[in-house]
Amino acid sequence: MDTTLVLGYIGALIVGLVLGLIGGGGSILTVPLLVYLLGYNPVVATAYSLFVVGTSSLVGTYQKHKKGYVDFKTGLAFSFPSFVAVYLSRRYLVPGIPDTIIDFGDYMLTKNMGIMIFFAFIMIFASFSMIKKQKKNGTHLPSHPYYKTFVQGLIIGTITGIIGAGGGFLYVPALVVWANIPMKRAVGTSLIIVTINSLIGFMGDVQTLDIEWGFLLSFTIISIAGIILGVFLSKFISAKRLKKSFGFFILFMAVYIIYKESAM
Repeated sequence: MDTTLVLGYIGALIVGLVLGLIGGGGSILTVPLLVYLLGYNPVVATAYSLFVVGTSSLVGTYQKHKKGYVDFKTGLAFSFPSFVAVYLSRRYLVPGIPDTIIDFGDYMLTKNMGIMIFFAFIMIFASFSMIKKQKKNGTHLPSHPYYKTFVQGLIIGTITGIIGAGGGFLYVPALVVWANIPMKRAVGTSLIIVTINSLIGFMGDVQTLDIEWGFLLSFTIISIAGIILGVFLSKFISAKRLKKSFGFFILFMAVYIIYKESAM
């Protein structure tokens, strides 16, 4: 087996481990792993990431449900505008982005560069949400009218569709503040939204891309194995401390992506 492919599978295991240990964030490693290590272009990488994230989150939903941390009613209601936006983004928006976005003098911003730079800025936002101290549960803002949740779902769904990440780092605070759900329950509930969004978004890609099913399924299975192992290890490791450290790592990766894409 090719050494690069072996490293890719080790990366898939690490993605699962992170998801299992801290309940999110691991999916944001999938796209850089597929692009910079395995050589996939960003459009294909974001598509594959959606499948890996969706399938892995389905396993996570089952695990959280057994512990009573999933609000199916809120999750399904919140997911409707999101999955519509994800599907439309993958089916029409991403394929519709021109190969050359900006061509000004000696500077050229291509579609692949644009997707990765946008992805890096979302990673920066995600890293700050992991690094900062979480507020204790107790006081929440009043629940917002559903039309505001609908609009927010469309925005987050569009971002999720473009970058190919699960978006849990965006959905969890939304559920806490807008749906008035305690943090632990928000984490579990967000997995329903991530599962539905990611897999439906991937369906939009199936219609426009040639999928390497053998690689994708093996990569996903290894990620799921990592999640199961991560959930077991989470009993012995401080998730809060690990989450903060991982946040700094994500910030470093984001800066690296911006530097690498700008240097091209």
